[in-house]
Amino acid sequence: MLPTVPLGNVEITRLLIGGNPFSGNSHVNRAMDEEMMNFYTTEQIKRTLFRCMECGINTVQARGDKHIMRILREFRSEGGKLHWIAQSASELRSFEVNVKQMAEAGAAAIYHHGTRTDQFFKDGQQDEVAKNLAIIRKTGLPVGLATHMPEVIKYAEDNNWDLDFYMTCVYNISRKYRESSAVTGIANEDEAFFEEDIPIMYKTIRSVDKPCITFKILGATRRCQNQDTVKAAFTEAFQNIKPKDVVLVGVYPKTRDEVALNAQYTREALGVTG
Repeated sequence: MLPTVPLGNVEITRLLIGGNPFSGNSHVNRAMDEEMMNFYTTEQIKRTLFRCMECGINTVQARGDKHIMRILREFRSEGGKLHWIAQSASELRSFEVNVKQMAEAGAAAIYHHGTRTDQFFKDGQQDEVAKNLAIIRKTGLPVGLATHMPEVIKYAEDNNWDLDFYMTCVYNISRKYRESSAVTGIANEDEAFFEEDIPIMYKTIRSVDKPCITFKILGATRRCQNQDTVKAAFTEAFQNIKPKDVVLVGVYPKTRDEVALNAQYTREALGVTG
């Protein structure tokens, strides 16, 4: 297994698999969304999750919607054993009901959806985020806050918000806000991926004591010109986050075994073998 760090009552590997591709949320364009949805049948998602187990990854991050919860149920019934870090499904009417569903479906931790977090902040509704975090706290599970905006993390720290971990995107794609395609049904095109955002978020991650789950280190394919650039992004990430932090990367293993490669790059970046 890959090296682990604690999160609540479980140990999670320092590399997690992300669920956006499972839901056809490419952050590229509609054509890529469609490709991912066609590729990721229920059986393919389960195969990918089992491959994670084989490669030493023990945790998946994915949305808390009926589609994902049904697949995780099947995966577990077939012997699958991955911890699930659950993202709130912002399209659902009741946040409280959604949180209850995720907890009952076996989530190891629950976090507040990042694009919804950012929009609340832009609208001056920070109190709504705090209320939602309090709803998650009632489950007894670790409470997370996702964002693409470093200033959100500073605000949460300055106001001593009751949470256990952050989900931190290295790109501030909320510069040009749009709800995720999983919520709106509209593909995320022309999103703001600026390289100058990356060191800012890494500095923010290092400035907080709470563990951070760092995502979009590959820029949703924008840093995947070849395997050298992919490996370099992994090295950069682990050099710039804290020892208690982890990296989250989605995969689209249509042409290569991306799960195994990502696990390999993680081991090399951390200087471990086996």
